Amino acid sequence: MSEKQRTLAKEISLNGKGLHSGINVTITFKPAPANHGYKFCRIDLPGKPIIEALADNVSDTSRGTTLVQNNASVATVEHALAALHGMQIDNALIELDGPEAPIMGGSSWKIVEALKEAGFVDLKEDRNYFVVKQKLTYSDEEHGVDLIIYPDDHLSINVLIDYNSKILGNQYAILDSIKDFEEKICKSRTFVFFHELEPLHKLGLIKGGDLDNAVVILEKEVEQSEIDRIAKLFNRPGISKHTAGILNNTELRYPNEPARHKLLDIMGDLALVGHPIKGKVVATRPGHYANTRLAKIMRQEMKKSLSQRNIPVYDPSQPPVYGLEDIKRRLPHRAPFLFVDKVIALDENAIVGIKNVTFNEPFFQGHFPDEPVMPGVLLVEALAQTGGILVLHNIDEPEKYSTYFLKIDKLKFKHKVVPGDTVILKMELMEPMRRGIVTMFGQAFVGNNLVVEGEMTAQVVKNK
Repeated sequence: MSEKQRTLAKEISLNGKGLHSGINVTITFKPAPANHGYKFCRIDLPGKPIIEALADNVSDTSRGTTLVQNNASVATVEHALAALHGMQIDNALIELDGPEAPIMGGSSWKIVEALKEAGFVDLKEDRNYFVVKQKLTYSDEEHGVDLIIYPDDHLSINVLIDYNSKILGNQYAILDSIKDFEEKICKSRTFVFFHELEPLHKLGLIKGGDLDNAVVILEKEVEQSEIDRIAKLFNRPGISKHTAGILNNTELRYPNEPARHKLLDIMGDLALVGHPIKGKVVATRPGHYANTRLAKIMRQEMKKSLSQRNIPVYDPSQPPVYGLEDIKRRLPHRAPFLFVDKVIALDENAIVGIKNVTFNEPFFQGHFPDEPVMPGVLLVEALAQTGGILVLHNIDEPEKYSTYFLKIDKLKFKHKVVPGDTVILKMELMEPMRRGIVTMFGQAFVGNNLVVEGEMTAQVVKNK
């Protein structure tokens, strides 16, 4: 039996300080229609810009997850998204009258309680899962970070943290079923080491911190005067913990509360995939950067799967978007190294080009005289040229810029291309261009047969 999408029965608001900005913010969770997903709305800004909660829009992960879209940003979104994700709410509009979601005690508990008070409504549309088909991995060997998601029939998460801390030690946390999120995960608070508090304060961060928003870990015994000095910074006098351990302004809710909070963060960051997930996550030393990178990898897999179901149709009787002369005005390539004959589809995010392959191509003289096959490297070049047209299409005065490819990844060749073939070249943006760097997913088809696919990263540079 199909599961139905869920939203809220009514809107509900909470108020509190942003952890880093210190600004008092009201956050309102509102019902939303099917397939809306999670979207933030900055109601304090002109035009009330919308920021979609998608990994493509992540701009910063240094001390929380920040999203940017439509010239607006929203910071520290992970606890709100974890609450929505953990309570299996598929669609919600989240309005804020400030730049950062309120910290609300450092966990998702108060948000979960508010969402329960608002109530839930099942919609008629089926829930759309991202089903993991193959192992996906993000690794950072230098920092010992590994995030892997395996195929499974439901979401589960295993977390290991290791901060080389005698107090924390190695900690594990496990969520076997998303139905256990409220009971086992949502109350776990963020944690910080005592020695980090003053440097963070000097950097202009944790302005909304008051030692009630986090579990503070004291790695070694310090003088009472030092504790008093730091406590005064956060308007929290009366703390008298000398020995190493958890600062005595609070008590742990679980023996492994830090590990459970890291799992909570994963729940929030993986909400940025844009769909509920069926897969088993195994995370070693996770953090917001690694979490959101894994979310981006999953979104890329989603886009590729969708692309493979949408093979472009080429009708030679239809006029092209760009003919050969139009292409020559946009690309510097010339014979015998121009491998795009026409463009048949083009928008801000995707392009479809055509390459007609004949026996007169000069490369067939040597590749190979008795069995002519178009070199794979030239198929990749044809895709690259098509992608160059796509990127320059979004730039004013494209003739003043060139596109240089920096990296080709996950390249796979499926079929040969031979004389007489018409190659359909499809390139799609995988994420928006930032600082002149763009990543695209490319596929080449002959008829309904995929001949090559891969990811390409390029840099757009203004000509001298």
